[in-house]
Amino acid sequence: MQTKIVVVMPAYNAAKTLQATYDDIPKGLVDTIILVDDASHDETVNKAKELGLKVFVHTKNRGYGGNQKTCYTEALKEGADIVIMLHPDYQYDPKLITAIIKPIIDGRADLVLASRLLSGTALSGGMPFYKFISNRFLTACENIFLGQKLSEFHTGYRAYSKKLLTSIPFMKNSENFVFDTEVIVQTVYFGFKIEEIPCPTRYMKDASSISFKNSVVYGMQTLLAVFKYFFAKTGFRKAKIFVK
Repeated sequence: MQTKIVVVMPAYNAAKTLQATYDDIPKGLVDTIILVDDASHDETVNKAKELGLKVFVHTKNRGYGGNQKTCYTEALKEGADIVIMLHPDYQYDPKLITAIIKPIIDGRADLVLASRLLSGTALSGGMPFYKFISNRFLTACENIFLGQKLSEFHTGYRAYSKKLLTSIPFMKNSENFVFDTEVIVQTVYFGFKIEEIPCPTRYMKDASSISFKNSVVYGMQTLLAVFKYFFAKTGFRKAKIFVK
């Protein structure tokens, strides 16, 4: 039976970069491309429709996590066996889709992360130094508490198996940026395997980027998610993100 591959794009004001992102997607490999627009103020929706993407629109901004909830829900409705989250701001290389789905197809993993730190191009690719340092610090903390050996927990380029997305209660996660961390924490908690592939880093003026203030908030929320995992594993308290 053929494996159905679905790309999802959580979009917010991505009209300037959507075409370039779309052009680099391996079309013969991907069955469906879904874009979820989080109440953009530009021409993202019109551009997506021109490209023939399957478009869903939030009438009110729900946040990065809220956007992903719609992405994965709609992808599963499409019958996806593998779902790739690809930001439409061209910050991540769409040509890596072939590589990012291989560990899932081979049965080695249910979550694959495209790591900018594994590639060694984080700083040369334009990642701000404070983000590089905070990324390394948070990743070290997460590895210790989750018992992993990942080079980066904070990439926005990921591939998920259907089994994983239908097993973890991702709808209970945050509507904000920490959604990504909570998904990894859930993946580990419920016993699924994670692999990484190297991914080049590229920061451009039109690419979306979290502010310094929001980065601080995100860092604190990330540590809280790790502590929730620790408390759940030790039986002290099970947070709702671990309750199916």
